[in-house]
Amino acid sequence: MKKTEELKELRDLEIGGLAEKVDSLKEELMRLRFRKAAGQLETSARLKEVRRSIARVQTVMAEKNQQSAA
Repeated sequence: MKKTEELKELRDLEIGGLAEKVDSLKEELMRLRFRKAAGQLETSARLKEVRRSIARVQTVMAEKNQQSAA
C-alpha cells in the first residue's frame, strides 16, 4: 500500500479507530523486538516500517484533535 493511500484511509477513521490502530502497531513492534532479540527476525526493515506507521497514525490523531479544538 502506498503512503498516500494509507494516509487517506487513516484520515477516514475516527479517533477511537486510530487509537486502536496505534495499540495494534505497538504490539506488533513489541513482538518484532522480541523476535529480533531471539535472532528469529528475518527482515529487520519491518521494525522501521512499523515505527513510521505509528508516527503517521499519531500525526493524523493530532490533526484531528487540533481540528476538533478549533
